[in-house]
Amino acid sequence: MAHDRGATPLAAYGDYESPPREKVTKLMGYEPLTKYVVLFVVSLQIYLSIYLRHTSPFSPLFIFLAYAIGGTANHNLFLAIHEITHNLAFPGVAPNRLLAIFANLPIGIPYSAAFKGYHIEHHKFMGQDGIDTDLPTRFELLCLNNVLGKVFFATFQILFYALRPGFVRAQRLTKWHILNLAVELVFDFFLVRTFGVRPLIYLIMSSFFAGSLHPCAGHFIAEHYLWDGMAQETFSYYGPLNVLAYNVGYHNEHHDFPSIPWTRLPALRALAPEFYDVLPSHPSWPMVTINFIRDKEVGLFARAKRLAKNKEADREAGKAGSGEDSDKSE
Repeated sequence: MAHDRGATPLAAYGDYESPPREKVTKLMGYEPLTKYVVLFVVSLQIYLSIYLRHTSPFSPLFIFLAYAIGGTANHNLFLAIHEITHNLAFPGVAPNRLLAIFANLPIGIPYSAAFKGYHIEHHKFMGQDGIDTDLPTRFELLCLNNVLGKVFFATFQILFYALRPGFVRAQRLTKWHILNLAVELVFDFFLVRTFGVRPLIYLIMSSFFAGSLHPCAGHFIAEHYLWDGMAQETFSYYGPLNVLAYNVGYHNEHHDFPSIPWTRLPALRALAPEFYDVLPSHPSWPMVTINFIRDKEVGLFARAKRLAKNKEADREAGKAGSGEDSDKSE
């Protein structure tokens, strides 16, 4: 199970007396708490953005709040959208999509609708070049394969994750893309028209810091890069930063059972220690970033890749990217 995240361990549970399948399936389903956390963080960010409307974006206070509070809050919203992408906030698909668009507001740039398609493909076709846009491109490998390149990547990785999918695999435009774009543009316009440009600058800076050299941003690198010569392509992290990140550190658990919401992933690990406690995991997200930069044996090249199996897989990827299978939590 450590090496092939495409297969879930449910079938393997038949070889063990515990945990029974029923206990695992009972963990699946939506989490009502998610919408309240999203409401709180969105409200906090909008309040802080308006609070700073008379403060210079170059002032230490503005920069500090954008990094420490804004970066943490918007990273939390990134991962809220990740959670909602799996339809884990409401029982229906449309309410989840609408909540994702709402969570997108303080990020300043519309992306929740596009993220859904790309992320479902990441789960279905992880490591398949040309489909899984989580993989670095050949251009990135050629230009950023040294210490300075890795520093640049770690600093601006949010831009790579935002721009890379458009170059690798374009999506078919849907009504949800259009709604996401329209709502975000109206929100940004209202914010600037009413309170000036500084609130929007604060939100954009928060999004940049959230995906830059921020303690929580280490999870981008921690999840699927290969480490220490091991063939394990997915790593978990069980430290305290999970409190701010919807338990995304429980990443092996999440890839095995994406229908289990963030609040119940620790329970899944406790049910299956014979699967998860034996896997190497990262003790620190910030140290992952530091080690990624300084270790010559780890870089953008340190990813597991697999060839697309057949044309049918490519067709299925097209459906995932267009949102046709959005009724399922992949």
